[in-house]
Amino acid sequence: MATIAHALADDDLRVARFEFPYMRARREHHGRSAPDREAVLLQTWRDVIANLGGGSQLAIGGKSLGGRIASMVADEAQVRGLVCLGYPFHPPGKPPGARLKHLKTLRTPALIVQGTRDNFGGRSEVEGYELSAQIRIAWIEDGDHSFKPRARSGRTEKQNLDAAIDPVRDFLNALRH
Repeated sequence: MATIAHALADDDLRVARFEFPYMRARREHHGRSAPDREAVLLQTWRDVIANLGGGSQLAIGGKSLGGRIASMVADEAQVRGLVCLGYPFHPPGKPPGARLKHLKTLRTPALIVQGTRDNFGGRSEVEGYELSAQIRIAWIEDGDHSFKPRARSGRTEKQNLDAAIDPVRDFLNALRH
């Protein structure tokens, strides 16, 4: 996230980062606590949006769980756009279930940046999902959930992070107009 946030900020895009309460607790106590309940995560996003001045001028998003929760408040908050990096379509080895329901009717313009071999939803399965027409997916070749490629692919992690930054930058710049 830091690499992508810094690259976007270098392009004159205002980037605000925050931690969910469980992430802060992990950092402060050097422990491995479970994520907060969904209600806490949703309210945290609502509070962040309010603290940044409301939704109509904001694009929100996040990595994995942060992006999923952002996608769940995007329409309600009437944000301008949504960016999800490594969307967790399903737990590894399990069917998608409820994690897809709101993505079928999402009204907010959205970009999901996803590794082609992400074990939370790779290209071969995600292309078969029924998603809102507002959602665009940018695929990162041979990327896992964090966009890291296998050594034998010939790609580097930096190349894949750069490949993730470009569509995010383009998407956010298009929202400005």
